Amino acid sequence: MDQRNRPPRAAVPAKRITLPRARKPAEIREIFRRFQAANPEPKGELESVNAFTLLVAVVLSAQATDAGVNKATRPLFAVADTPEKMLALGEETLRGYIKTIGLYRTKAKNVIALCEKLIAEFGSEVPSTREALESLPGVGRKTANVVLNIAFGEITHAVDTHVFRVSNRLRIAPGRNVLQVELGLEKAVPPEFGRHAHHWLILHGRYTCKALRPECLRCIQNDLCDSPDKRIA
Repeated sequence: MDQRNRPPRAAVPAKRITLPRARKPAEIREIFRRFQAANPEPKGELESVNAFTLLVAVVLSAQATDAGVNKATRPLFAVADTPEKMLALGEETLRGYIKTIGLYRTKAKNVIALCEKLIAEFGSEVPSTREALESLPGVGRKTANVVLNIAFGEITHAVDTHVFRVSNRLRIAPGRNVLQVELGLEKAVPPEFGRHAHHWLILHGRYTCKALRPECLRCIQNDLCDSPDKRIA
């Protein structure tokens, strides 16, 4: 058959991912009880000295490791811990401080623009509402959630790759995307564990429930986990 006259191939429908069934509330409570018993006061690993430097650190952490961001921001925050001081550095000098971080040129531009808006519209203070935070350059939903949780003590669930993975593997809040998982966590996490929930999940995913080689034999949730990714040997 002439290739030009060949009928078009039928589109192959995308394979739909079947989500695991969410756990019962009592099981979810037990998961977080264990996290709390093992680590009563979990802390985020990004270093900061105030709400402003926390905001900048989280903006810089997109597609970068916390360790890499901390290495760059220690000398930066020593000289620029307010919007005015950061703005006074200028974009070019700021790039020099953060050049070891991925996407540093775009991030430097966003941080400078963020400082300008904080000064002009918020009296140099980091705003305490999601809407206001998300109006700042370089700030998305996840960044806003981190700042609201750490700086202002709100119960929020910042879903990164670790939280997404652990929430699905442990069937706490199964979801196909980060927003589904976040909304699921809002409903599933018992309120008394809400403040620290995303820290426990991040740390668990970072150090134990790893993407490729989860360390299941030393996992405190081992007997509860029925993930197909579970390693039993």
